[in-house]
Amino acid sequence: MNLPRFGFRASLLPLLCAALWVCATPSHADNVLDRIKQRIMERRDSGDRRGAEESLEAPDGGTASEARFRVLRDVPYGSDALQKMDVYLPDTQAAGPAPVIFMVHGGAWRTGDKRNGNVVDNKAHRWLAKGLVFVSINNRLLPEADPLDQVRDVAQALSVAQNQARSWGADPKQFVLMGHSAGAHLVALLSASSVYGPQAGAQGWLGSVLLDSAALDVAGIMKARHYKLYDPAFGTDPDFWRAVSPLHQLQGSAKPMLAVCSTRRGDSCAQAQAFSQQALVVGVRVQVSGQDLSHGEINKNLGLAGNYTDTVEGFLATLSPALSSRLR
Repeated sequence: MNLPRFGFRASLLPLLCAALWVCATPSHADNVLDRIKQRIMERRDSGDRRGAEESLEAPDGGTASEARFRVLRDVPYGSDALQKMDVYLPDTQAAGPAPVIFMVHGGAWRTGDKRNGNVVDNKAHRWLAKGLVFVSINNRLLPEADPLDQVRDVAQALSVAQNQARSWGADPKQFVLMGHSAGAHLVALLSASSVYGPQAGAQGWLGSVLLDSAALDVAGIMKARHYKLYDPAFGTDPDFWRAVSPLHQLQGSAKPMLAVCSTRRGDSCAQAQAFSQQALVVGVRVQVSGQDLSHGEINKNLGLAGNYTDTVEGFLATLSPALSSRLR
């Protein structure tokens, strides 16, 4: 039997046109784009944990970092399975106790891992070679733990790390906090507030590096149109927004901060600049560094030779003579 060659397709034409018209309406198209952008940001924050761990594998079945450096895996700082940290130690001990880079991963407050290659690889290889200790932590995540629970985890991990630092050949008074994306928000909140560190028994630290957080003014974000990934983290209560907003919690006692932001995004550098302006009001030094890198590259590329790493190390060198001497 000979069927009409185009009859079936032609019968679908009105349906296709209707579908295309719906997808082309501004509100629907905007929602689709928002969902796409949200998923991209979540994946860049968290990375593919399996792929990141595979990239660290060494031929003998260990890891590249463990083959070259000493690594203390899954050091507990609480009773929850996620309340653990990895401590990367240089092979050779330089003169005097080592400064410490204390790293918090991103992942939209609900995913991510301390062993992710983008979180660890280039940073650890760069700074362990210079005689620094590198600590990478996990913390509890959504939906079990909201951002206030999470910042308390970070403070608790910091306190435990400082208490154990001397056993690692490190100086508990020479810590620098660092975080990427959601982790940068948590580091910024811990750094801005005068509450969470002392509550956990943490000592003071030298300063903080915020790697591409676009959530420094949480109240401002939630009052405007925003990515849906913020809703599970921050909810609908304006009082909670202010409580988890680094800009609103910023105190004059805060230590210096470097806010690195991606100039390829429309929100990150604007948030960093607003945070820096508020810091001026309360007398805190917040340096902003815009980088022509993607959100993920700001995390992954730190530690590679070049202007970006030089800028971060230039800030670190201002925080203490011990850091300055090791970063030369």
